[in-house]
Amino acid sequence: MNHFDLVICGAGPVGCTIAERAANQQGWKVLIIEKRNHIAGNCYDCYHKSGVMIHRYGPHYFRTNNQEIFEYLSKFTDWIPGDYFVKSYSQGELFNFPINIETLENFYNIKLSVKEAKELIENVREKIEFPQNSEEYVLSKVGRELYEAFYLGYTLKQWERHPKDLDTSVCGRIPVRFNKDSRYSDYKYQVTPSQGFTAMFQKMIEHPNISVMLQTDYKQIKPFVTPRIATVYTGPIDEYFDYELGKLPWRSLDFEFKEYYQEYKQPCVQINYPNDFDYTRTVEIKHVTKQKCWNTVISYEYSKSSGDPYYPVPAPENAALYKKYEELAMLEQSINKVFFVGRLAAYRYYNTDQVIEAALKTFNQIQNINSQN
Repeated sequence: MNHFDLVICGAGPVGCTIAERAANQQGWKVLIIEKRNHIAGNCYDCYHKSGVMIHRYGPHYFRTNNQEIFEYLSKFTDWIPGDYFVKSYSQGELFNFPINIETLENFYNIKLSVKEAKELIENVREKIEFPQNSEEYVLSKVGRELYEAFYLGYTLKQWERHPKDLDTSVCGRIPVRFNKDSRYSDYKYQVTPSQGFTAMFQKMIEHPNISVMLQTDYKQIKPFVTPRIATVYTGPIDEYFDYELGKLPWRSLDFEFKEYYQEYKQPCVQINYPNDFDYTRTVEIKHVTKQKCWNTVISYEYSKSSGDPYYPVPAPENAALYKKYEELAMLEQSINKVFFVGRLAAYRYYNTDQVIEAALKTFNQIQNINSQN
């Protein structure tokens, strides 16, 4: 167990990226340890018993402006266009979301030019110059009526916290557009792996120098593995240190998958439900995967406070606790060459392109430190 150059805890995007670079660029021997029974982390896609491909842990919409990341991943997959269109169900109707001119036209039942749409928003928004939380941020952008229709209820369900108790970044990620672009995002590259995310990550780690141990707890195997160069840890940072400073709170998710005997059930991949039902959103990922079949599967997503960690809770007290763990992590890196990277280790919400970028930077850091020794 001690002939590995690199040990990686976690077979998600970070683990697969660093393992691929280490094996192919440096010829290092790599061991990936994963507690789940599959690779790809939360990007994992698989086939439902109905034969329809699903995203097991919620939809992953790959989008990036980073050409380098796009070209890097293109070595391991072909792409198909990412048809990422989202609607929000409010007041008995479906509206384009994020908010654009068509959303405003349908919500207020008027026709608007770009100038008129900007004037409308300027009239309804609250004049809060320096928003201190998510509620103030949204009110300063779109006003109370749109806030209550699209943001307030969704945030309460997703976080079990009022938007005024959450950082501006929670709702600040959602744009408001003064055009009729109804895509979920406006990144340069909006694509999805043609054979799925799992197939892409599997191809990344198909190298004789890479070994993978699934259904294995890193903490149980840690005493028996001493890598020659470094350890990469992608799990929850507080768990690594046995919660000695206290637990960092996370939001978790439950998924219910239902088969329907029709080609498509929804008009788009995702529908948000800010004010109706217990679930936050429904996803029909078949709109994105382009799978050809007569049936379909909808996932119903429920937010909860316990279970597998998905979303860090961005509040000042949590950021302060993370900073204390970050200091321990920096010490662990300098003494034992353990590198903490990824969403769970950094207590930060990353998109897929961002986490792969972080992984590549970490690999370069390990490579540079090793070359100096």
